[in-house]
Amino acid sequence: MATAPHRPKGPPLNSLRAFEAAARLGGFASAADELCVTPGAVSQHLKTLEEWAGAHLFERRSQGVTLTPLGELVAAEFNTAFDRMGEAVHTLRSQAAPKKVHIAALPSIAQLWLSPRLPGIRLAAPDVSISVTTMEKRPNFRREPFDISIFFEENPSPPGSIKICRETIFPICAPSIASRLKQPSDLETVTFLHDAAWLSDWELWLSSAVPNASFDTSGPVFSLYSLALEEAKNGAGVLIGHEPLVRASLDSGDLVAPFKKRLSLNRNLIITLADDKEASATTRDIVNAIAVEARSN
Repeated sequence: MATAPHRPKGPPLNSLRAFEAAARLGGFASAADELCVTPGAVSQHLKTLEEWAGAHLFERRSQGVTLTPLGELVAAEFNTAFDRMGEAVHTLRSQAAPKKVHIAALPSIAQLWLSPRLPGIRLAAPDVSISVTTMEKRPNFRREPFDISIFFEENPSPPGSIKICRETIFPICAPSIASRLKQPSDLETVTFLHDAAWLSDWELWLSSAVPNASFDTSGPVFSLYSLALEEAKNGAGVLIGHEPLVRASLDSGDLVAPFKKRLSLNRNLIITLADDKEASATTRDIVNAIAVEARSN
């Protein structure tokens, strides 16, 4: 009686994904962060893959991990393979739901810059469903399901991007505090507020505005810029404002810029498309609507 021959199983997809991420990013911790798992899970996935292959792919050392010659040999091929898979998934999603657009944005940009503009964007494209996800770094479009990103980016800007404005910083505070600030040296009497992501803001502005002065800038640190901004409005102290994010508060009078000195950084607020050449008409409509809202507000 004939029987079906035994077919050997390939390695688990999660093990291959863990290997590709760890090889590309140079470590288990970075791979774990990207894959939203623990470093221990990455290590276990790699152990499974190495047991299946019967060979080591990484050298484990006290100061970190490095690829073995075999790992180096196959890493680029896996990188290309997962890029192509990501592109296929993106095509599948965009074709299956052509009227849905997924935006990734820095939390502060999503809350303070994009959110007030969403009603106008929806009005310009009423048949489009817009989703917004906040993240600290611009996504890898080849691997992550986003159509558009909105971030502050260092010059030169990435390909396929649209510049909205230059990033400019300067001190801001409630009117009650601003009345006591006639010149930068008066900052010695105030509380310095900080955003955790931009801890160098005060040092940058002070070194440009009053290069020979010395200030103790220690003060409260907030993990959300929007929260730091609310505390500035509440009169808790003085915060460094990022012009695109604080323009509405300045226009309303909730916050005041007490000094004329502004520092222009080597960063721009930009919109980037996942694929500038292959972007759908729907995605381009949303990008155009965002640009129009940016110019009108």
